[in-house]
Amino acid sequence: MKNAIQGAQMLFVAFGALVLVPLLTGLDPSVALFGAGVGTLLFQLVTRRSVPIFLASSFAFIAPILYGVQTWGVPATMGGLMAAGCVYVAMGALIKVRGVEIIHKLLPPVVVGPVIMVIGLGLAPVAVNMALGMVDGSQVIDANASLVISIASLLTTIILSVFAKGFLKLTPILGGIVVGYCLSLGYGIVDFTPVKEAAWFALPNFTTPEFNINAILFMIPVAIAPAVEHVGDMLAISNVTGKNYIKKPGLHRTITGDGVATIAASMVGAPPNTTYSEVTGAVMLTKAFNPVIMTWAAVSAIVLALVGKLGAVLQTIPMPVMGGIMILLFGSIATVGLNTLIKNNVDLHKSRNLVIVAITLVFGIGGMAFGIGEFSLQGVSLCGIVAILLNLILPKDLGENHVVDNAQMEDEAK
Repeated sequence: MKNAIQGAQMLFVAFGALVLVPLLTGLDPSVALFGAGVGTLLFQLVTRRSVPIFLASSFAFIAPILYGVQTWGVPATMGGLMAAGCVYVAMGALIKVRGVEIIHKLLPPVVVGPVIMVIGLGLAPVAVNMALGMVDGSQVIDANASLVISIASLLTTIILSVFAKGFLKLTPILGGIVVGYCLSLGYGIVDFTPVKEAAWFALPNFTTPEFNINAILFMIPVAIAPAVEHVGDMLAISNVTGKNYIKKPGLHRTITGDGVATIAASMVGAPPNTTYSEVTGAVMLTKAFNPVIMTWAAVSAIVLALVGKLGAVLQTIPMPVMGGIMILLFGSIATVGLNTLIKNNVDLHKSRNLVIVAITLVFGIGGMAFGIGEFSLQGVSLCGIVAILLNLILPKDLGENHVVDNAQMEDEAK
């Protein structure tokens, strides 16, 4: 019973972020809950239930899902996400054969940093438009009301993440949604029609994937950033529990588990799954190191997914509430990319590094696209591939002489 209660508590911590992704991308939040529950159980199966983590909706895929749904529709986007899950499984096999070093070789900080920055900065206009109550340039919700609601949501999220203590510190997104929702009720912009029409208990609106080569090739490179983030999450939970999960059950198992969970989620129409740092924080705070607790969290998610009224209530959350939180969220993602460059001492005075970062950022944020006939690559996918290729092609010592010359000139000037 104690494990079940702690499991429900872990789901509560992850809940805000978990439902945020489907609400932003137009997917069904009940399906996302179901996908997170099933994904976590499959992850536990692959890792022999040895890691106390919960898997849920990945923020790194928000921009690609938004683009994919608008361009090819939900089923084709799910087919692309399945392919991204297969990339994780392939990475797991590669790590098993070649060791963890192969990931660091293919995806060094100079590649990963700018790609993560593109994921965050590429979404900046979407966040601002939603905060202002605008869709495709037209005002959908009153501008003044939208601004008040989005700023209140943003400030609540900031205050909870910076100043809150203990358990509250783990729920900033949930807090921002609650405050913004209450204000929206005051402004009378919440439509309860879906809640009245929804059944108390119902199967979520599952979507089966379709396979479109453009959607698949678009999604595959997006798996780069979450795969590297996965390594960081495994190190974080290892530090919290005092066990080395990179060695046992092994990074090859955990990343494969992530892939299997993502494949399963996309088979029903849910966003890709990833390990949740909020839950890692909750594990550290509560000292709940038993993986069985995460089994209960997963079961709780599946049960909640079957409550039709809950899914309907989540879909009534107005756009400005989400927009306010997105401003902080997408800015934070970009900052993680910047921090990746800083923390790993990537020297941008070196021509090689400067070329990789500069081209990746401009291609990604500027919307560069390469296409042949029906096929086209753009956004995160294009800049991810370009960053990897530049890193493999450019000579390691490119720009070394230039740096030395600068240093000599400075010495002579002194």
